[in-house]
Amino acid sequence: MNVHVAPTQSTAPPTAKSWLKALSRYRQPNSRRSLLELGVTLGPFLALWGLALASAHYGFWWGLVLIVPAAGFLLRLFMIQHDCGHGAFFAHRRADDWTGRALGILTLTPYDYWRAAHATHHASAGNLDERGVGDILTLTVAEYRALSRWGRLRYRLYRNPLVMFAIGPVYLFVLKHRWPFETFRVAGMPWRSTMLTNLVIVALGALLIWLTGIVPFLAVHLAIAVLAGAAGIWLFYVQHQFEDTHWSDGSEWTFEESALHGASNYLLPRPLQWLSGNIGIHHVHHLSSRVPFYRLPEVLRDHPELSEIGRITVLDSLRCVKLVLWDERARRLVSFREAMA
Repeated sequence: MNVHVAPTQSTAPPTAKSWLKALSRYRQPNSRRSLLELGVTLGPFLALWGLALASAHYGFWWGLVLIVPAAGFLLRLFMIQHDCGHGAFFAHRRADDWTGRALGILTLTPYDYWRAAHATHHASAGNLDERGVGDILTLTVAEYRALSRWGRLRYRLYRNPLVMFAIGPVYLFVLKHRWPFETFRVAGMPWRSTMLTNLVIVALGALLIWLTGIVPFLAVHLAIAVLAGAAGIWLFYVQHQFEDTHWSDGSEWTFEESALHGASNYLLPRPLQWLSGNIGIHHVHHLSSRVPFYRLPEVLRDHPELSEIGRITVLDSLRCVKLVLWDERARRLVSFREAMA
């Protein structure tokens, strides 16, 4: 007698590679939603920025308190520019590019140069053989031990929180983005983008200085840009520099494993999650960078198992600052003290 046995369903958890297919259905943006997100971010930023500038111009210095929320909205504009760089905001290359270029004037970030560097970051994040472009420099314990005394001092200074999060934003957004040397090794749009962005920034800056004076302009716009830049660098830092992050050498490295386990799921309070464009859901973003930022919470809602991967709280993130070297034997980030023990 023939007995029919029904096939059993596999209960094996999805692999990193299988998540790519699952996430493909979230890649389509909604143009109306994108325009709404742009409007509710750009409008308040311009209002807060204008009020802070007027307050400084007329001597109402208490109005400079508006710099803080303005910096939050500028951070969100950068996240929209970031989505444009991935072709995820309008899913129309020309619309995304020109929106990104326009926002780059406000964020002090030349769009085409940044897009090229950031694409390299996405293609090589977590690969020990491909470090150095668009990421936070991270040495292995062996590399650090092999450095001279001067080399160790330079690396310690680079990884010092004061340098990373206070001096770093000024250097990156005020200086380096004005003359990013690597752009001149590449002919074409990255170079033109940098120079054209600089030209428009100088023209608008000169007009505002003429209208309001140099002190109010610097006290407002420079402060907003640096605050937003510091927040952006912090977010980028903790999204990859956490204790359970994933690194491997080129022979073992895979895009899917690095994306899923080498980027964090940063649990922020809702207002900060909104201002940061949900970028804390970074492991999903790295797995499928074409998912618009406003659809990332939708992914976690439909696939709650993803919310359990790479979770770090705000308190956890504060402890990440001391993790500065990759221990290849322990396969985790460690502090200077742990490395030299």
